[in-house]
Amino acid sequence: METKQHILVIRLSAMGDVAMLVPVVLALTKKFSNLRLHILTKAMFSPFFEDIPHVEVHIADTRGKHKSLPGILRLATEIPDRINVVADVHNVLRSKILRRVLSMRGLRNEIIKKGRKEKKALTRTKNKIFEPLQTSHERYVDVFSRLGYPVDLKPSHVKPKQSINDAILDQLPIAKEDRLIGFAPFAAHRSKRLPLDKIKLILQRLQEILPEQKILLFGGGKEEIEDLNELSNTFSNCISAAGKFSLKEELSLISNLQLMLSMDSGNGHLAAMYGVPVITFWGGTHPYAGFAPYLQPKENQFVPDLAKYPLLPMSIYGNKMIQGYENVMDSIDVNLVIKRVQEIVG
Repeated sequence: METKQHILVIRLSAMGDVAMLVPVVLALTKKFSNLRLHILTKAMFSPFFEDIPHVEVHIADTRGKHKSLPGILRLATEIPDRINVVADVHNVLRSKILRRVLSMRGLRNEIIKKGRKEKKALTRTKNKIFEPLQTSHERYVDVFSRLGYPVDLKPSHVKPKQSINDAILDQLPIAKEDRLIGFAPFAAHRSKRLPLDKIKLILQRLQEILPEQKILLFGGGKEEIEDLNELSNTFSNCISAAGKFSLKEELSLISNLQLMLSMDSGNGHLAAMYGVPVITFWGGTHPYAGFAPYLQPKENQFVPDLAKYPLLPMSIYGNKMIQGYENVMDSIDVNLVIKRVQEIVG
């Protein structure tokens, strides 16, 4: 009888990083029938792993009972005894402590190699080394390869489309047969956000060339929701889905998109998780850092004019700004974006 291997996979946040783990989990469970993966993450991300065979989710309540050192020690006692290996694909202080405690139970562990030195070389202003780094997906795969479970990532390693339930349809003016495009025009940091006038120009052009398409706007936070509601009131084919649904319900909508347009942010990864084509916009960051959505081609990645802004990327996460680089995304050509949209949606 085949011995089952139970692996604890630690990835607590952020949303996009957890979503990027999904194709790797699918690849592992499809190739290795003896694997049982236990995903340790936050409760809000548990829907990412629902319905994947041989996968169990364990919740880390990092703001509640698992907060601080006593909480981590408590979390360690809740890890099932059947787990015999740890794959730490987060490698932060909290996971390091948890790993150390679990090692006292004799559990072998492997950790992600984040490539901090290469990322620093990519983002520094002097002696910049501008070349593509390993993707996060590849870094995750490497962890499992070192554990003896190598996989090749393929386009088929995505979740299936979900059905949109009637409760969602009751809240949105869409039908199940509608052709849908998603647009998540905002991001946490200014350097990763398209200017509002450029957002409006894209929506105006989409309304002109694809009048039968409905555009669902995604985002979160009070200010974003207000801005998205204003955009949906301005453009007749735009509908704001922001602030109306749970993440699980939003995922069902996203899985039915023909295309997602997204900043360098979590929504692009959620769409790619379902095999939806994703067009991404990059400002202070760059896809060379390894955070592009799953298996999306270079043609889907729109970056600023690097001849005009040679110091890009400014940072890995978009949280830094160089004087004179505040408006780098103004150099992205909307005409090329619209042309690419037409090529994808046909």
